[in-house]
Amino acid sequence: MSSPHINYRSLAEEAASPFLEQLPSAGQGPAKTQDAKANAAAAHLDLDPHSEHGMEQALEEHDTEHEGEDTPRNSGVMIHMVPETGRARWNHIEDLDSFFSRMYQYQQKHGFRVIVLDEMLQVLEFGFVVWLLAFVTHCVRFDVLFGDALPGGDNPTKTTISDVIIPTGECVASFGWITYLVVFIAAIYLGIRLLKMVYHITQYADIRRFYQTALHIEDTDLDNFTWHEVQQRIRRVQAEQHMCIDKESLTELDIYHRVLRFKNYLVALMNKQLLPVRFHIPLYGEVVSLSRGMLFNIDFILFRGPGSPFQNNWQLRDEFAVRSNQTELAQRLSKLILGVALLNLLLAPLIFVWQLIYFSFSYANILRKEPSALGLRTWSNYGRLYLRHFNELDHELDARLNRAYDYADRYLSSFSSPLAAVIARNLLFISGGLLLLILGLGIYEEHVFQVEHVLTIIAVLTAVGVVSRTLIPDENLIWCPEQLMTAILAHVHYLPSEWRQQAHTARVRQEFSNFFQFKAGYLLSEIFSPFITPFVLIFVFRPKAIELVRFFRTFTVSVRGVGNVCSFAQMDVRKHGNPDWQLASELEEMTRPAAQQQQQPPQQQQEPQQQTSLAGGKTEMSLVRFTLNNPEWQMPKEAKQFLRGVREHAVGELVQAKTSLVQENPLTNSLISFGTMGAEYCSIANSVLTAQLTPQQLEISQSLRPQQGPVSGGFPVAASDFRQMLQQNLSASVGPLDSMRRLRLSRAEGRLEGPSDTLLYGLCGLEPRVGRSPLNVGVADMCLSALYLHELSQQRRQARQSRIDEAEDERPGPSHWPPRPPPAAPSSAAGSGSGSRHTVITSKAAESTPLLGSIRS
Repeated sequence: MSSPHINYRSLAEEAASPFLEQLPSAGQGPAKTQDAKANAAAAHLDLDPHSEHGMEQALEEHDTEHEGEDTPRNSGVMIHMVPETGRARWNHIEDLDSFFSRMYQYQQKHGFRVIVLDEMLQVLEFGFVVWLLAFVTHCVRFDVLFGDALPGGDNPTKTTISDVIIPTGECVASFGWITYLVVFIAAIYLGIRLLKMVYHITQYADIRRFYQTALHIEDTDLDNFTWHEVQQRIRRVQAEQHMCIDKESLTELDIYHRVLRFKNYLVALMNKQLLPVRFHIPLYGEVVSLSRGMLFNIDFILFRGPGSPFQNNWQLRDEFAVRSNQTELAQRLSKLILGVALLNLLLAPLIFVWQLIYFSFSYANILRKEPSALGLRTWSNYGRLYLRHFNELDHELDARLNRAYDYADRYLSSFSSPLAAVIARNLLFISGGLLLLILGLGIYEEHVFQVEHVLTIIAVLTAVGVVSRTLIPDENLIWCPEQLMTAILAHVHYLPSEWRQQAHTARVRQEFSNFFQFKAGYLLSEIFSPFITPFVLIFVFRPKAIELVRFFRTFTVSVRGVGNVCSFAQMDVRKHGNPDWQLASELEEMTRPAAQQQQQPPQQQQEPQQQTSLAGGKTEMSLVRFTLNNPEWQMPKEAKQFLRGVREHAVGELVQAKTSLVQENPLTNSLISFGTMGAEYCSIANSVLTAQLTPQQLEISQSLRPQQGPVSGGFPVAASDFRQMLQQNLSASVGPLDSMRRLRLSRAEGRLEGPSDTLLYGLCGLEPRVGRSPLNVGVADMCLSALYLHELSQQRRQARQSRIDEAEDERPGPSHWPPRPPPAAPSSAAGSGSGSRHTVITSKAAESTPLLGSIRS
């Protein structure tokens, strides 16, 4: 009798199977034939084919066994093979999106036991809420509890728990039909949650086996591995076991595409302004909000629901490939949005009650201990999606926004309303006086606290005092919004270009508060979102159905081994790059014949590129961040050229600043802004600016500017001017040392030792001082890259606007363009130094930064 673990298969069936590897080529035939012989012989003898001794013994005995065999090897002779434990199970996984997503969640949630406990407690939380509502509604004698009626026990002067609580039989008998309906609906939902919990546990049990058998990572060691290390092991398992049969190997980008397929679409939709985040509420005005309920509905409509554009996790519906049915698809999507909106409107009361109860229970203990917690701020869902890179995992986004939290909080706290401050001071005085009077009387006679509603008055006065203190500005606060906005930009990487030199204005402050809102505002928007979401879906999102269809049809590409993905997530700077962020764009425009440039208006020259590019340099910044976190990724040729061009351009500007009389350029401005962010950043900026030029840097500068002739190590006058610039802008008094948030090892971004071919290393000439900095070099490199790329893009926009103005001035006839703004008045420093041979930056760090302008704050 055959063993149940043995698979019988003929050689002819193996050759005909489409899921097996292709036959080896002529050059690889003998080696693979020998390996197959060893595996088959080891299977007969129940040996390990991967052990050296077992391999030799299997080959010897297998050759002896078949020495006089006359049957040809390619005949239909049946052989039996014992599959290796844990190997065949992971061959050809159909839904790799869900599999990799669960693997990521498994690593981030710290293993199987934590996940199972969390799933069970979530179900128990819901059951507890339903039981508590029924109990409080029908099983408590409130008249006895509040003292309006005497207890019915032996001692009427003492109230016990049994006097307050109604017995179970009487409690259930008092249930009405509304209570039974609510319990029935809750029971159905609880049953669905139980089935979902069991399904999730079985799926994560499968992931646990994969971690243990394929990746060789136990739950006890899971926190010692970063996701980057887990990802590298997944790639090795793919090479051995072929989880994806369409590709021999998986790249880092393939795995990110699988985990973040739909999230990348949402990031692109946000950048294209196709998500319903801005809308008007009657009698209130414009609101910028993106609640979790709205995100859930958008995800259901566009990606996961029946009738959505995606037919499964990895493939767009075939109808989107037909150009003639665009209107029909838009009508179908519009009907789906309307149906989901009406369903939301029907369930709005139930969802509202659940949201209210859930948030009340979640924050009750926090508010009891710290009422000021509602005055704290948090990154909104709108801000998180707006600031998110393509192919950025949740823990990477959290780490980046956490580093910007302190700067953002200080920036918004630096603004205050004088009128509100005056009112708050008086309210604080009055509430403090009343509170002191009640507490003083209570200390003198404790019976005061037993007076009706005294504790309520104390709670209200305390809340008024907490709110009033948040409205009173700090008297010792230094107002430097431009510098703080520079630090925010260095970490979040995306801010509207219109905010440049406007960080001190109320308009920018109001817009930024949409990204970084009060915790109280976040809770209120989530609680009342069930009543707002249906109308936003109908009146804001539904009219964009035709644009959504065009978006999915235009910006969806098929990637071998991955499926349909958003084309922007490919981070193709050649196809989707913004011309203002491309180093070659200026050279191309300068070398283009003048006749071609004058055939169409200058603004219209940018329209075809703007339709396929993203605002804010989203493609370029995403590419830089992804390469820093995944230095092993084999990027396309265009991406390599872009990154190498940025580094070489920066080195050229550094050499120019150190060897010429003009030190102000995008790189030096970026380094000075970078140095004003804190002591650690200032140390790195000084290392870059004071390091000696290397021969490699001089060679790069010479290749970029061959017309300038050979570059020496520097001129004495230029060197003294450069030291003077450093003393004025990177002084030691840049502020206290910033306390960097320390994350768990499992939440680390990218490789622990960091990349070696980066902008900072290129500027320092592989200077070892950068490697000894306590700050993560990858984080510092990304911050400097963000500031530098924003400076370059600003320079490109200004150059393009100058060419537009010149072309308009030279064109005969009346002008259709708005008049140019008058040139800015020269600063006092520039005016006093007009007779000098060079420009020296004299702005103080606490007053302005070169990136955001020289406006005195």
